[in-house]
Amino acid sequence: MWEQSFRDKSFERRLFRARAIVAAIIVLIALGGLTWRMVYLQVELHEKYKDLSDNNRVQIRPVGPNRGLIYDRNGVLLAENIPYYSLTIVPERTRDLEETLQFLNDLVGVSERDREQFEKRLSYRRRPFEPVVLRHKLSEEEIAAVAVNRYYLPGVDVEAQLVRHYPQGKAFAHVLGYVGRINQMDQEKLEQDEENKRRYSATQYIGKTGIERRYEHLLHGNVGYEKVETNARGRLLRTLERQNPEPGTDLTLHLDSRLQLLAAELMEGRRGAVVAIEVETGGILAHFSNPSFDPNAFVTGISYADYGLLNNDPDKPLIDRAGYGTYPPASTLKPFIGLAALQAGATSWNYRIKDPGWYQLENDERFYRDWKREGHGTVDLEAAVVESCDTYFYDIAVRTGIDRLTPFLGKFGFGRDMSLDVITATSGLLPDKEWKRAYRRSAWYPGDTVNLGIGQGFMLVTPLQMATATAVLANRGKWQVPHLLLAENDEPIAIEHGPIDDIQLNDERNWDRMFTAMEHVITGRHGTARSLLKNLRFPIAGKTGTAQVVSIPQGEKYDSEALKERQRDHAWFMGFGPVENPQIAVAVLVENGESSGRTAAPIAQALINEYLGGAEG
Repeated sequence: MWEQSFRDKSFERRLFRARAIVAAIIVLIALGGLTWRMVYLQVELHEKYKDLSDNNRVQIRPVGPNRGLIYDRNGVLLAENIPYYSLTIVPERTRDLEETLQFLNDLVGVSERDREQFEKRLSYRRRPFEPVVLRHKLSEEEIAAVAVNRYYLPGVDVEAQLVRHYPQGKAFAHVLGYVGRINQMDQEKLEQDEENKRRYSATQYIGKTGIERRYEHLLHGNVGYEKVETNARGRLLRTLERQNPEPGTDLTLHLDSRLQLLAAELMEGRRGAVVAIEVETGGILAHFSNPSFDPNAFVTGISYADYGLLNNDPDKPLIDRAGYGTYPPASTLKPFIGLAALQAGATSWNYRIKDPGWYQLENDERFYRDWKREGHGTVDLEAAVVESCDTYFYDIAVRTGIDRLTPFLGKFGFGRDMSLDVITATSGLLPDKEWKRAYRRSAWYPGDTVNLGIGQGFMLVTPLQMATATAVLANRGKWQVPHLLLAENDEPIAIEHGPIDDIQLNDERNWDRMFTAMEHVITGRHGTARSLLKNLRFPIAGKTGTAQVVSIPQGEKYDSEALKERQRDHAWFMGFGPVENPQIAVAVLVENGESSGRTAAPIAQALINEYLGGAEG
């Protein structure tokens, strides 16, 4: 009773009303603030957040071009692109990379090598959110396993792509080369040029050697782009817009797969090289080095163990002996020495010497032996070429002199890399007085000239250089720069003559007379390649050569049985056919092959027969 008398209900109502009004004002202010903020975000910042949303949802992705194909002159495919499925990871999108790798190992299996290669690629400089390959060559079952578990694998995907493949395998490995994954060094070079950086933004492979590297700028093509929509996990939902890439240029080479495969067959079990050139055009018809290797093993990355086996192999299968290997030319140089002596007036077709089996310089006790110990008797230039008389060429080399020999030999391309697009080609060595003074710190002695007269001593040539010189000889001094590329997208290309003049002889009849002498190397009674007669389908002019690997002491006889296999003489043969209208020039080198008539010459003859027989048919 007494408490009720003390309450002021009117005051309480006023207090409640005031509090309600204050609360309502606060609520209204808050609602007003929220409304203003919503309007600000939805209207004022609409474009900004729309762009941010689109950037999360819509991405611009580069699209790599298809690499151009490579064909031989007859349309046979030498380098193609085949479908390939790879397991990739975008590290930025994975919750736990180590856990993801373990899950994938349990799911489809990830080898130690795959893991090592993945970590290596991950360490390279790369673009953010760029997929990194973990495994290649997924089977259909493995692809299905990954697809079923995609929910548990954010950032993991299976990418379908076209990967380079070489259907002819080892036969074309050195001349075609191969593509390989872009490594850190490649990436740094590409990033130095903005145009290349853009062109390769979606490319994982680049030409490493051979034609693949030489014509990378044509084979690669130009990148395209696509605008795609993705979900929160980064998976592709749909393509909104696409600009197709421009595929690389298809290349046709002068190479004839018939000759290349025949060379590979005939060189089986031997070390050496074969080069064949079309005389009229300078097109390289065959360029084979043996032993070889499978270029397909390098495309997606060769294992350290497999590469070690190749690199440490004593037969050096990774070296292109055709373009890079250098050897003394031996007696294959004699036709060129003969022409040099004729040009200098140091000999004539009628000049004769009596060969006792040795040659001696004035005031010199040393005897320079002929390969025929008892000598060849009285010989002229033609007989000296046919029988490969060393003594005759010792004599005319000294009579000509090094100052006239070297410049003339240089006109045939010796001592120079005259090829247009053989990336492994080297210049060999054409020695002269200046070279010896600079590199041997010694004067040039007459004995050096004697050795050069039979293609021994300091001079070194590659099989490609020998084939080139033979083609120029067969073309009667007219130069056609040796080259591989024939056409781009079926459009023939024009080849410039090159920085060398045609060879003009004082007497143009000397070409034909040398052809006759070289033909008699095969058909003559004492010809050093007379063994070719039994398979002679077309008239061939040629010259054998036997290059010493180790020196034989003066007075001692070469004993094959006493030497280790790799110390035995190299066998050379160079030739062209048919004699009257030369179409193909060939050079064959068989390391430690000894008798060129039994080893190198039959290989050259088989290639000439195959080429001319096909042309005839």
